Amino acid sequence: MRSHRKPAAIGLGCLLAFAMAGCSGQGDATPAAPAVTTAAPSTSSPAESGTSYAPYVSSTEAAGTDSAGSPTTYNLAFVIADGSDCVPRWNGTHAIGDPAVAARIARLKEDGGQVRVSFGGASGDELATHCGSASELAAAYGKALDAADTGLADFDIEGDELADSASVALRSKALARLQAEREDLEVSFTLPVMPSGLGKDSLALLASANDNGVQVSTVNLMTMNYGTSYDGDMGGYARTAAQTAHTQLKEVFGTSDAAAWRGMALTSMIGVNDVDGETFTLADAAEVRAFAEEKGIGWVSMWSAARDRQCAKDSGSDRPATDCSGVKQSSGAFGKAFAG
Repeated sequence: MRSHRKPAAIGLGCLLAFAMAGCSGQGDATPAAPAVTTAAPSTSSPAESGTSYAPYVSSTEAAGTDSAGSPTTYNLAFVIADGSDCVPRWNGTHAIGDPAVAARIARLKEDGGQVRVSFGGASGDELATHCGSASELAAAYGKALDAADTGLADFDIEGDELADSASVALRSKALARLQAEREDLEVSFTLPVMPSGLGKDSLALLASANDNGVQVSTVNLMTMNYGTSYDGDMGGYARTAAQTAHTQLKEVFGTSDAAAWRGMALTSMIGVNDVDGETFTLADAAEVRAFAEEKGIGWVSMWSAARDRQCAKDSGSDRPATDCSGVKQSSGAFGKAFAG
């Protein structure tokens, strides 16, 4: 983006091993997807478990709006490679064992929230582009997860890296290896989406994960920055993108309606987006939250908590800011709207 435990009975052949629902029969899976392993259903339904709120926050810099809406999980953005080496660093600037980052993570957890380490993002290099083997890459991911003391891993893959088949394949192998070593590891993929749905590169990434036996808890859709032809209702576009992607996930992975919704997350860029004409309002946030609750979507998120405040008058920039939304609001208002 711009600058729990797994169910016990689910086999590795199942891609969408959703945290709150087992996999259904094969359905109309594409040839790229292996046979789906059926698991006993969970005793919790999507309606019972609810839609949680999990904003993206800086891994290195605290913001006064981080905890607005009382998030259940914080997505720590981002772990990327250290230069051209297979060495994970927070934001590309802080060593993975940096005590200041450790203290920040501890503060985020104080009120009972979890943290999810997000690897990748739009800036810097995801580790899979620089690690030489699946074992080396798995170890690098493991170091970051251990530093945050979490079993939740998010992979924000976009831009050129999304089309890089070599790094996609290596990542899939590394994640399968890491899940074999860590039974509590939950993996989510954060991917760009259009109102027309997920693109071919995103679907190929998910197929690669499936082929390698990776169990994916969530596919997180970046409902933002669609392009200059999309300058209307951003909340409506988010709903349309989710509905189209839901159909794609059902068709490709043979899941039920409920499982496909539960294994989905929605992340919006609040306020002024990077594309001219796209502004995501507080009304859009309320619309997305209501839609997510109606469908039983796993979680909603935003980019980012640091932007959840009104910009100072005459801020002097015509580009979206990293520390404010660009729309009129009270501090933390988007977090409260997404939390419901």
